[in-house]
This record gives sequence, C-alpha cells and structure tokens, in this order.
Amino acid sequence: MHTDFTNHSAESTVKRSWKIWWELIRPHTLTAAFVPVLLGTIIALIEGNVNWLLFTAMMVASILIQAATNLFNEYYDFKRGLDTEDSIGIGGGIVRHGMTPKLIMTLALTMYAVSIGIGFYICAVSSWWLAAVGLICMLVGYLYTGGPLPISSTPFGELFSGLFMGCFIILIAFFIQTGYVSTLAILVSVPSGILVGLINMSNNLRDHDGDKANGRKTLPIVLGRKKAIIFMAIMFAVSYLWLIGLVLAGTVSAWILLAFLSLPKAIKATTGFIGKTEPITMMPSMKATAQTNTFFGFLMAVGLLISYLF
Repeated sequence: MHTDFTNHSAESTVKRSWKIWWELIRPHTLTAAFVPVLLGTIIALIEGNVNWLLFTAMMVASILIQAATNLFNEYYDFKRGLDTEDSIGIGGGIVRHGMTPKLIMTLALTMYAVSIGIGFYICAVSSWWLAAVGLICMLVGYLYTGGPLPISSTPFGELFSGLFMGCFIILIAFFIQTGYVSTLAILVSVPSGILVGLINMSNNLRDHDGDKANGRKTLPIVLGRKKAIIFMAIMFAVSYLWLIGLVLAGTVSAWILLAFLSLPKAIKATTGFIGKTEPITMMPSMKATAQTNTFFGFLMAVGLLISYLF
C-alpha cells in the first residue's frame, strides 16, 4: 500500500506511527459495535448456551464493519470538501497525514472483505438467512456517507445508526447463539439503540455550523441547536426510564439498574453542549456521550449476568 506523506521531517516521522492508524478508525465509536454484541450474547447465555467462538467472530466482524464505516466517512467527507486540516474530531488521515483517498477506500473495503469472510463462518454455523441481514447492515454502513444522498446528510442518521449498529447487532448476536429472537432481546436492545444513535447526534451537534454551511440537513439542523440538546436529554431519560419499566414489568431483575451508575456521564454529555458553538469546546461532551453508551451497555450486561448467576 502506498502512503503519500507531505512532510518528511524527523518529528512528523515519529507522529506517523501506529497512533495515526488508531485515530483513523475513530476508536471512541467502536464501543457502538462492542457493547451490542456483548449484550446480545449475555441475553443468549440467560436463555441457553453460548458458543464463545461464534461470539468472538461476531465481535470482530462488528468492529471491522464499524471501523470501515468510519473510513468511508473519512473518504467521502474529504471528497465532498467537508473535512479540512482544521476539522475537529476526524481521523485526519487524508487532510493531515497525507494518506491518499485510494488508500483509505482500500482499507475500508479490505475490512469489509474480512468481515464478509467471518460472516460466511457465522452463517455456516448458525443460519444463512443472516447473510442477507449482514449485507443490508454493510450496505447501510456504506450508504451512511456514500451514494448520491448520504444518510448522514439527512435527519435520519441517528435512526439508522441506532437501529443497525445498536438494536440489530444485539438481535443478530443473540440469534446466532439461539436460532431465534426473543422478546427479552428486543426489549433490551431499545435503550442500546437509542444511545448508539445519540453518539451520532453528538457528532452532528459538534458539526452543526459546518454541516449547515454545506447544505446538509442533519437532525440538529432540522431541530435547531437548542431543541436538539433538549431532544438528546429526553432520549437519555427514555433510555434510563425504559430499564425501570422492564424491572417493574418483571421482565428483568433489578440488577439491570446498575446501568444507572452511568447517569452522571449522560448528564455531563447533555449539559456540556449547552451554550457551546465551537467544535473544540464540544469534544468533552462527545466523549461523555460515547462513554455513556459504553458504561450503560456494559453495566446492563453485568446486571443481567449477575441475575443469571445468582
């Protein structure tokens, strides 16, 4: 693979290390792939047995698809002139580190190819019906920033990311272990899907002004900055109240309420956007949003596991 570097100084050579590649896949977004697979598998454990090799395969494939989606985003945002050297929160492989767009696309397609190979194994062990579902998820990942009308430029980015990278991943992770989809898996997937969507919304809040100038119609642009923050707060509240509803309905044990330990992060994520207009000042809130998703989902999984064991 060819990488075109524009600065060959000793300092820049040191910078162009593994950290560049790590930043390129936007690791803070990978929890959106990791947590749903973990949750789906724990629910499967509660309702039956778990094949840990299948779990590992699903985890790797999901992370690769998320990383590839991030690379597609890098490629197409550069092609459309949305990313510059001063853009905040991007991998910056092209605009900062001199990587060619062709290299970024090749990496993304390679990750997709590997995930397809893993998908063949998962389908062979579980069900070939998953092939169609997996291909749809991958297509949505590509169309999020690719194609004539990218999903990321519409008010439906949060919905698609939450549905496909939150809810569907949980259900697929559950299905490959059990061969069916249970009511419990569906109900637990709802707050996870909401929080994955909010990661996307935090990104769109940060990019509000730049996206508006480039003619995009993201949800924060349609709602307006203030109403978008209120909407985010409401959706955070729905996620936590949903768990209370599940406990009161007797669907799950009260141990799932361990997820409430993530509430301070959700509050920080929401309040941190208030009054902010500069992208750099919103980065802590974006980080807190991703951390809320991670802690919330992981603590749900821990709570479900404790209820299973005891």
